[in-house]
Amino acid sequence: MRYLTAGESHGKQLTTIIEGLPSQMELKAEDINESLRRRQGGHGRGKRMQIEKDTVDITSGVRHGYTLGSPVSLVIHNDDFKHWTDIMGADPLEDGAKLRRVVTKPRPGHADLNGGLKYGHRDMRNVLERSSARETGARVAAGAVAKSLLEQLGIYVTGYVKEIAGIRAEEKNDLTAKERAEISGDSPVMVLDSNVEQPMMDAIDEAKKVGDSIGGICEVYVEGLPAGIGSYVHYDRKLDSKIAASVVSINAFKGVEFGIGFEAARLNGSEVHDEIAWNEEDGYHRTTNRLGGLEGGMSTGMPIIVRGVMKPIPTLMKRPLQSVDIESKEPFKATVERSDACAVPAASVVMEHVVAFEIAKAVTEQFSSDRFPQLKQAIDQYREEIRCF
Repeated sequence: MRYLTAGESHGKQLTTIIEGLPSQMELKAEDINESLRRRQGGHGRGKRMQIEKDTVDITSGVRHGYTLGSPVSLVIHNDDFKHWTDIMGADPLEDGAKLRRVVTKPRPGHADLNGGLKYGHRDMRNVLERSSARETGARVAAGAVAKSLLEQLGIYVTGYVKEIAGIRAEEKNDLTAKERAEISGDSPVMVLDSNVEQPMMDAIDEAKKVGDSIGGICEVYVEGLPAGIGSYVHYDRKLDSKIAASVVSINAFKGVEFGIGFEAARLNGSEVHDEIAWNEEDGYHRTTNRLGGLEGGMSTGMPIIVRGVMKPIPTLMKRPLQSVDIESKEPFKATVERSDACAVPAASVVMEHVVAFEIAKAVTEQFSSDRFPQLKQAIDQYREEIRCF
């Protein structure tokens, strides 16, 4: 399985093409739309979310509610494009016409300057339109398809907020994936701990008031994945490396950890590793889950727990950062466009979906997956085999 995305922030649409889905898998637009709705939520979101009401149009690869085995294409239309047709249109400009709103002032913390240098763009809009977090809508759509596949195999993936501006939610180790999804879905900041909701919202409101921004930590919990998914035999087949790469590919994410993560550096080995046990009902299992459900590049059968760090958004409303105009070479204070004071809640949804795609990709690579009934039979048989191993 793989996917490609296309589209600019203020272009006509976002497009996602997914290749490698098995045939005969049930897939409905409303499942994808629910994920898109969640991505647009969360306390602290900016005005763009009031303009766009993202819904998906499945344009190929699905017939009468079931996948065909051919590439699935998904389209999300940008409602705001009607206000940007002159700036973002594909047709050449008429002779003598001047392009409005040429951007020659790169913003710190964004891809503007580096992208302009790489591709030779004197107009930074050629960079910022594609590097915008608007593209994560297309990735959430792909992840929603992956989540549908996984749920039909008894594997559940959910994401939520762990920390905002240093305010940390309490651990909820006894909750299932479904319970985590329900609780975070009812929270305005998508946390599992109601005691921190108001302090987090207060921190977001204060940042917005003073024109600043704040970041945080997101967590994704994967339940139902059997042991042995991934591989130890080569670096690019390790499941944890693939998940880590997907997480840091999200806009503004700067770090990733599994289980106790960086805390392991401060502990003894006896306090880090998960001991192995066996019983007739469960087969092999771990007595703890400090390593977050992954060892040697493979799943252990315990829940996968992965966290990602999101930096504060660099667009600051009242405290713009210093930069240099690429034409005049004169210093200036960075321009301000629509932005969020805090996008951590929405980012937890994005992280949930990129992780889901990597899990689904690993499953379809490991088992026969041309047809969904074959895939389900293969993974059910594998579960029984390893239980009795």
